[in-house]
Amino acid sequence: MRRSLVLIIALAITGTTGCAAVTRRTYVEIPDDLLADKIQGGLLGQILGNLNGLPHELKYNDAPGNVESYIPALPEGAHTDDDTDIEWIYVIKMQKSGSLFVPYPRIAELWSRHVNTHIWCANEYARLLMSLGIEPPLTGRIALNPWSSFNISGQFVCEAFGLIAPCMPQAASRLGLHYTHVSIDGEPAQATQLFDTMIATAFIEADADRIVAAGQTALDRKSVLSAVVSDVRQWYADNPADWRKTWHAIHRRYARHGGMRDFNGSELNTAAIVGSLLYGQGDFVETVRLAFNFGWDADCNAATAGTIVGVMKGRKWMEAQGWTIRDTYRNLTRPGLPEDETITSYGRRLVDVAHKVILAHGGEKKVLEGRTVWRIATERPANVEPLPQPTDRLEELRNELLPHIHRDLTGTARERARAAYLAVALGEAEILARDRPSDWQQAVAALKTNPKLLRALFRAPASDVTGLQDRARGAGLEPAPSTQPDGNE
Repeated sequence: MRRSLVLIIALAITGTTGCAAVTRRTYVEIPDDLLADKIQGGLLGQILGNLNGLPHELKYNDAPGNVESYIPALPEGAHTDDDTDIEWIYVIKMQKSGSLFVPYPRIAELWSRHVNTHIWCANEYARLLMSLGIEPPLTGRIALNPWSSFNISGQFVCEAFGLIAPCMPQAASRLGLHYTHVSIDGEPAQATQLFDTMIATAFIEADADRIVAAGQTALDRKSVLSAVVSDVRQWYADNPADWRKTWHAIHRRYARHGGMRDFNGSELNTAAIVGSLLYGQGDFVETVRLAFNFGWDADCNAATAGTIVGVMKGRKWMEAQGWTIRDTYRNLTRPGLPEDETITSYGRRLVDVAHKVILAHGGEKKVLEGRTVWRIATERPANVEPLPQPTDRLEELRNELLPHIHRDLTGTARERARAAYLAVALGEAEILARDRPSDWQQAVAALKTNPKLLRALFRAPASDVTGLQDRARGAGLEPAPSTQPDGNE
């Protein structure tokens, strides 16, 4: 068997009400070593984009960057960073437990144990909500987390799930959403589907334009991000030789919020990734260099773009380039996780879980002419989770949480604090203050003993979706003065 992919079309015939219905399912066969090489290449591309991109993070916000040359390198090896180490936690648990969808209560336990520093924005806020006993996916709901409606955690915590679902973009999206909903919802959840679809597609597609088009198919057509991708594709078509013109077009149309909502938001950063992929045209070095220059949260963007092209190229090709890369993945941020991980061993974990995903979705492992091959049931790109209506899911959350709020008002101090926070977030504070004044006062007092959460609440960009900060002030809450650097409990 040649190293190239072998495509097989299978027809399954089923009977329906007296007539035959034909269900057409497409399979692709990928040799075991080639599959592993592409997964390892995607991971190395992600790590290179992340760590080589850190010097460029938030440096090019009002003008494009001017990085003229770039040589990928990790002379001291890789280390944990939130672009890769949150996924690392999940991958380890998936590998050990055999469960592809780690239950949310277990995810909260994993965060409590391993995720207490080196997180920001939506992830930091989700962790602080967990300290009140609020579990995912509530920690990522827009009504409860003021970062959730725009933060890029839906992008930089999604790449592993595309790597473990090769050629299965819908499975990749569902897996990615399960984990990114820990801290985001709405438009950022569309970003999860966009990029996991691109990564899954890159296993069998070498054309950057087609990969971007596949990703756009996975978006809700009503989403802002669908318009973002359409715009960037058009600007690229209009200016195929001048990426700076596209950068300025992106900035004019989408740098419209100001402050962290732009630098850390899905719109500009999605545009930057798509732009770097289109102008990079499958060249790994050029794609990552452009991701630096497109700017904004450049390390996150380069990590995502690097993952996609890394899958296209594969690890062996990357190693043949002569780049200085030390095969280590030092754990600097996640206590309780392995201290002896390497890039290769992390990649092996992804490969192991990918095998489980393939088998769980109708694929199989075969031996052909003495060579191990994975027969994968491919999927078409599709939007598997439309935008919620309304995006803050407010009535849904009220129906779910009001009974718990009323119960927790007479509970432990932690339960009272949780009840107060949820009531403020859901617009129930005035009713409870009127109907249960004594219980409400005690609940607010309990919430005030969580200064880290209150400081994080009032540090967050004002949300035009929830009005959470205004309601918090209406309930008598204010940020407590800080006597030491904030961390997480």
